[in-house]
Amino acid sequence: MARRLLWASLGLAPITMIVYFVGQADDFTLFVMAAASLVPLAWLIGEATEHAAHHTGPGIGGLLNATFGNAPELIISLFAINKGLFEVVRGSLTGSVVGNLLLVLGFSLLFGPAKPIDRRSAMTSLGLVAAAVLLFLVVAIPGWSGDTTRHSLQVLSIPVSIVLLLIYVVVQRVQLKRFRALHAAATEGGGWSLRRSLLVLGVTTAATAVVAEILVHSIEAFAEKAHLSDFFVAAVIVAIVGNAAEHGGAVVVAKRGRVKLATEIALSSGAQVAVFLIPAVMILSWAINPIALAFRQVEIAAMAGSAILAAVLLAHGKASSWRGAVLVAAYVVVAAVFYKAGGR
Repeated sequence: MARRLLWASLGLAPITMIVYFVGQADDFTLFVMAAASLVPLAWLIGEATEHAAHHTGPGIGGLLNATFGNAPELIISLFAINKGLFEVVRGSLTGSVVGNLLLVLGFSLLFGPAKPIDRRSAMTSLGLVAAAVLLFLVVAIPGWSGDTTRHSLQVLSIPVSIVLLLIYVVVQRVQLKRFRALHAAATEGGGWSLRRSLLVLGVTTAATAVVAEILVHSIEAFAEKAHLSDFFVAAVIVAIVGNAAEHGGAVVVAKRGRVKLATEIALSSGAQVAVFLIPAVMILSWAINPIALAFRQVEIAAMAGSAILAAVLLAHGKASSWRGAVLVAAYVVVAAVFYKAGGR
């Protein structure tokens, strides 16, 4: 029954697009419709990712989900940059990192079985997040005073972004070689073909990106009517919606007993946002409206704290419900801090 409802609710996405382009709803309604539309899309991405992982192994399966799942976040960021919503951009990216490390990973452990995870891969992903946070400080610290849109901060963000992208490329090459070696003779049959899985992932992600653009269009009106700051809406609500693919995919595979894949989805996505998506957004912004990596103190603290907590809980390479509960509880605390922090 649940699967039938999810298949049926896939129609929400085209309905939302039609309503948006026809102009028959206010922005508050559009925001809610777009958020609801992403739920079945996230589920379908999770389904396709799990079928693809039967052919690739959990490591590359998690990387596939992170890659496809982060596409909407890139679209959200670029449209927000075009509108000059810099705090929304930085908030949504910060919230994405924190959401993956605490909320997505937490729910994966909470609903999944108590099984061993790939400790080496987990520590690598968390190490990437830690390295990214340290490099963010190069721009963030001078940005804590004065105008965060000043040219000097924008220029300083370029070398930081380039270093992060180089780190990402090097680490991913090493990781992919390791995953291929581990799973060269361990692919599984059954389910969808790899070609069909990738096709569904591509089409679903494209639809998700269009719906994500509708969110950007309506975010300010939603925040005003809901009496919330743009930063909180971006760091919590938009980040959760933008990460819907990872949320849905991780929980689906975790409930089916594949906790190793679920943790790969959450951690790979968090690391990819930190060392690839954030610097990529910064560099691409120069073609639209340059943005600096001037994260606030609360954002730096949230990302660093999330990486440290996840590393401590996963240090022994084991998954358990209580670890998941701790991570989810920590996310609630961070969300409350974001609410209290408000705008800059």
